[in-house]
Amino acid sequence: MDKRIHLLILAMSLAVIGPTRAEADTPAYPNMAPVEQYLIANPAEEIALARSAGPASISDAATILTLGAHGYTTAVKGKNGFVCYVSRSWDNDVSNAEFWNPKVRGPICANPAAVRSVLPYYLKRTEWVMAGVSRAEIIARIKAALAAKQITAPEAGAMSFMLSKGGYLGDGAGGHWHPHVMFWGPPGPGSNWGADAPGSPIFSDASDLMPFTVFFVPVHKWSDGTPDAGH
Repeated sequence: MDKRIHLLILAMSLAVIGPTRAEADTPAYPNMAPVEQYLIANPAEEIALARSAGPASISDAATILTLGAHGYTTAVKGKNGFVCYVSRSWDNDVSNAEFWNPKVRGPICANPAAVRSVLPYYLKRTEWVMAGVSRAEIIARIKAALAAKQITAPEAGAMSFMLSKGGYLGDGAGGHWHPHVMFWGPPGPGSNWGADAPGSPIFSDASDLMPFTVFFVPVHKWSDGTPDAGH
């Protein structure tokens, strides 16, 4: 698959491709790194990075989350229903080779529909990770939640901004990739949205466990208004 869609996720994430056979045999990140490597020591720096995910007209009034030793907490209470935070590697699909990559920083601003119907699952996954739950157990817990219908398809209109120059979306993405808008849709082929076709500006990825397909639409400018030179 095209390198342009080697993305993190989001997220609430969060990545577009799973591990290749070589990666599966010799994963670069087989285990979780020390917790400290996933944290940002300066809260003000994390808040600024989270805000950079969206245009200032949205992120300046959004709720901002920061990651601590037990999960995400509210650092700034917003008023427009959006939530911005810096996702980490475990927002990837659980099968992804970079699931434990401590370098990943994915600034994202989720709209109210995504906050209600997608974000809670990733916040819970973060709590599991920070509590030391293994990847195998995370998979088991997700499957149990799916069977109990505690995890369902995203609400219509769930989307997010990922417009930050300061992010690192994974080794496969080569850094911050391109500024883009991300949508969560119900499970189904990307062709339903015209994604992944020659000449189409839309890319898609079906989650390995979660009940949704993610769509990525690259845009021409970063949140600071500068053009994407690689677009």
